[in-house]
Amino acid sequence: MRTDKDIVEHNRRAWDELVRQGNPWTVPVGKELIDAARSGRPAIYLTEKRPVPLDWFPPLTGADILCLASGGGQQGPLMAAAGAHVTVFDNSPQQLARDLAVAEREHLTLQTVLGDMKDLSALEDGQFDLILHPVSNNFVPDILVVWREAFRVLRDGGDLIAGMVNPVEYTFDPEKEQQGIYTVKHALPYSDLLSISEEERIRFFGEHEPLEFSHTLETQLGGQIAAGFVLTGFYEDYRRDEKIAEYMPSYFVTRAHKRVP
Repeated sequence: MRTDKDIVEHNRRAWDELVRQGNPWTVPVGKELIDAARSGRPAIYLTEKRPVPLDWFPPLTGADILCLASGGGQQGPLMAAAGAHVTVFDNSPQQLARDLAVAEREHLTLQTVLGDMKDLSALEDGQFDLILHPVSNNFVPDILVVWREAFRVLRDGGDLIAGMVNPVEYTFDPEKEQQGIYTVKHALPYSDLLSISEEERIRFFGEHEPLEFSHTLETQLGGQIAAGFVLTGFYEDYRRDEKIAEYMPSYFVTRAHKRVP
């Protein structure tokens, strides 16, 4: 059985490799999007097709923003271009290098921190006004601690905007899914380590792909509430180029507020 440390290290190597392969979530934003952000119109995608509504953001000039598990040269540089003080926290050195490359290219200032999203001990209590968390907590087996840590590092009155995978996606037989056939096979919550064999995982996804874990709606939504948040926004999104988009949304995004005591 792999330990939590094993999972973190495996996924760190996997995402470094995905950077080399040019995975869409590792491709830095271009100058056009940076210029739009500088003019007050940052297009922040936490899921594939639908950007975060602009009215979900606080005033960005001078805001302290944490981009959590959000490397890749996308959300962080755009928030910096919009005038925010940005910290990008990610498990992949190569993903963080993307953010630094965009910052250098566009003459932006941002900080990067290498680490596991479940352990934000390098960050202070109440340090941030806003947390942006793209679809990434499917790469850790326990998300309740992620919500608790996010709550801790947010200031009173701050918001967490988080993207998540629809757990229904993990019920399907991955072999048939590659053929565009959606057959329910796996019980939820799904785990790459428990729901299929190591041989199947390598055959279906490849040896060096990140390990994934589904999470129930109770831990995704109820977990935020249990951590102390109040849910104040919700929307769904669809995959861009996969047949599943004909049938159901694959993602949802929440805005959760840390109330002033």
